[in-house]
Amino acid sequence: MKPDIGKVLVAGQWRESQSLSRFQAENPATGELLATQYPVSTGDEAMEALRAGAEAAEALRTADGETVAKFLESCAAGIEERATELVEMAHAETALPKTPRLREIELPRTTDQLRQAARAARDGSWQRPVWDEARKIYSLYAPLGGPVVVMGPNNFPFAFNSAAGGDFAAAIAAGNPVIAKANTGHPGTTRLLAEIAFDAARSRRLPASTIQLIYRTPREVGLEMVAHRLVGATAFTGSREAGLQLKAAADRAGKPIYLEMSSINPVIILEGALRERGEAIAEEFFASCTAGAGQFCTNPGLVILPGGELGERFIEACRRKFEAGTAGVLLGRGVRDGLSKSVALLRRHGAEVVCGGDALPGPATRFANTLLRASGEAFLRHPEELQTEAFGAVSLLVCCRGLDEMASIVKSIAGNLTGTIYSHTGGADDAAYAVIEPQLRARVGRLINDRMPTGVAVSPAMNHGGPFPATGHPGFTAVGLPAAIQRFVALHCYENVRPERLPPALQRSK
Repeated sequence: MKPDIGKVLVAGQWRESQSLSRFQAENPATGELLATQYPVSTGDEAMEALRAGAEAAEALRTADGETVAKFLESCAAGIEERATELVEMAHAETALPKTPRLREIELPRTTDQLRQAARAARDGSWQRPVWDEARKIYSLYAPLGGPVVVMGPNNFPFAFNSAAGGDFAAAIAAGNPVIAKANTGHPGTTRLLAEIAFDAARSRRLPASTIQLIYRTPREVGLEMVAHRLVGATAFTGSREAGLQLKAAADRAGKPIYLEMSSINPVIILEGALRERGEAIAEEFFASCTAGAGQFCTNPGLVILPGGELGERFIEACRRKFEAGTAGVLLGRGVRDGLSKSVALLRRHGAEVVCGGDALPGPATRFANTLLRASGEAFLRHPEELQTEAFGAVSLLVCCRGLDEMASIVKSIAGNLTGTIYSHTGGADDAAYAVIEPQLRARVGRLINDRMPTGVAVSPAMNHGGPFPATGHPGFTAVGLPAAIQRFVALHCYENVRPERLPPALQRSK
């Protein structure tokens, strides 16, 4: 029987790929390969997508905001119409729970993002027009003039999907076509979302190559794509190793690339908070660290706390909870193997296992809920190695001998998406907070007080970014509109241009 082979979407057509190289997704809950085979696109196929994307970018340059907004709204409506099919596919490919995770949480978040992007496209707020009438100089932000390549992560099959998620929505809102490179953990889900977007583009009479889809490329082809003269920009979410390779290639060619890579999201617990409500904080920490089997980019992977009796009581409370909790199913074997490597590296540099520490047997891909501990002295001897991200329900607890050592540890922390400080509700930690906060503030994109970092609200005020190596640039966010759109724009300036020749956004407000 002829195998089921997924078609690519290139140059306005769903078609058989030119490539004979294929892969299959795996059900992480059973270890079984799913039936459909997906192609690994050749360089020729990827370059054809870039050429088609460049043509689409030229056509989209004059598309009005209302048309783009209606396209995004049609995508949202199409996702809702095919919700059951999408949830079933995403569950099979990722083992994420159908309910509430996929159906009630992530899918509505995705459609909300698309509709927020539609509002931004409609009102044009992302263009930020500026008028200098005295000098007859005017400027605004405009599309890039080339396609945006979106490489999505494995942990959010809807909300960060390359054919429907936040990067897709932000790029489209600014009038850029998207070349979606599916995450190989959920290619079928991405295919369904690309079908919805392609149908929406046709119904709104947008260029056929407004959305294109390839599933996987050889490493060298991916590096060529992000550096190609026709590409507008790239958005990547994934490992630091892959991200830095892509960044090096894009930087050499002077091409914008926006990366979300590793983050351990440090949580600092001050002494007063630990005395006041240590058990409650332990419960919050357990819930945050193990949510979704720990596969969140904002997972609390490092906890810095006072040592001594207070710290030991906290560690013991955490140990009981982690050991009693059921380990979740991971997104795939690669995640499990990565956890094993990360935990081994942490242990080689002074971390001791409190509980867990190993992959679990059985057909499902699982790793034991894991706590490690290290002294502040050990952390300061190996700060880089002990900040290794373990992408799962794994966290390192660092016990400090006093506020000075805690401050030194915070100063050694690399860039992160988030940083959290727990302090006494009555003000007993105010002096310590004043010491720690300025150091942490400089090292994170989002500073949080008295709550765990998991969860990223889709708010105009949100920053889902941070200093390197959390992202490639501290000035941009992947969540929050219209701010997220600013990654995919070019600044256009006009001097002494007749009023009727200016872009509509500059004409309307003069």
